[in-house]
Amino acid sequence: MTTTRPHTARRSRRRSREFALQALYQWQLGGDSADVLEKQLRNTKGFEKLDEAYFLTLLRGAISCAQELEQILQPKLDRPLKELSPIEHGILLLGAYELEHQPDVPYKVVINEAVELAKSFGGTEGHKYVNGVLDKLAATLRSAEFKRSSHRDTEKS
Repeated sequence: MTTTRPHTARRSRRRSREFALQALYQWQLGGDSADVLEKQLRNTKGFEKLDEAYFLTLLRGAISCAQELEQILQPKLDRPLKELSPIEHGILLLGAYELEHQPDVPYKVVINEAVELAKSFGGTEGHKYVNGVLDKLAATLRSAEFKRSSHRDTEKS
């Protein structure tokens, strides 16, 4: 029996997020369906190393819930969504989707992964913006988890 080591699982989830971001970027620019985007990305180098189920959950979920996610994101932004770069927009959609629909993933992990995506693929200061927006969103969507974490952080100080 083989087991997946925790760091391997984390890397495959990170790769899933990277591919989902790539698909969301293409979706924003071209409007293709999740199925078409999935088929295109299957032929991309590295696809075999991702957590396919998680990739599909993120891709299909972020696209199907995009309007809802944009509505919950907009009050946390300092400008209209349409003024964001497609990369920042895609990262925020992924982060919002995970915060809203993947409660098994701790909010700090969601934010950290989004920040790492922004550092890798976004503009120079984009990671700071993504961090701030998702932190505000986590306080709303994951208020109990957020408060517990903030309380623990205060006790450590």
